[in-house]
Amino acid sequence: MDLTQGTPKQKRRRSRKMLLWFAMASMTMMFGGLTSAYVVSQSREDWVEGLGLPAVFTWSTVVIVLSSIALMFVKKSIKNDKRSLATTLLITAFVLGITFGVLQFYGFKGFFLEGFYPAGSSSTINISFYYVIIFAHLLHVLAGVIVLTVLIYNHFKKRYKPSQTLGLELGITFWHFLDFIWLYLFFFITFFG
Repeated sequence: MDLTQGTPKQKRRRSRKMLLWFAMASMTMMFGGLTSAYVVSQSREDWVEGLGLPAVFTWSTVVIVLSSIALMFVKKSIKNDKRSLATTLLITAFVLGITFGVLQFYGFKGFFLEGFYPAGSSSTINISFYYVIIFAHLLHVLAGVIVLTVLIYNHFKKRYKPSQTLGLELGITFWHFLDFIWLYLFFFITFFG
């Protein structure tokens, strides 16, 4: 398929999707680099074996998966002209996204209470990695919550119609990507931590 062909609307649609995929690819490379550095650092003498994540991170994992499930049905609701259902699902995903962030901070609090700090004399290299990896993801989730806010705003302005869902598709794709990245990080730290 020739990407230069089509109407201006089709070209904009393709270019916006392509930009999102480039952004997600660069984020994937960043987290891939961080987790690769984590694996390489396991041979250091200050590495602490058997260090796990506080249980609250498991709950945050459930919450972000539920938020993605809610978003899976938003586009279908718009396509079927069920705006009130789409509103409920968008707000549910937003609340779950905020809940995910709050639970992540409780996870950091759990590290603090156990005496694990990101830097300083009581820090270990793997705890420092946990903080960097999880906080980097949390910043991306903040961007995702902003995206959800924009989706909700545009939904209330009735900008999404059965024939016009590009912004919705892009926002939902980005949120699913954040969910996938968290699942990768969670299982990576759980099994390699």
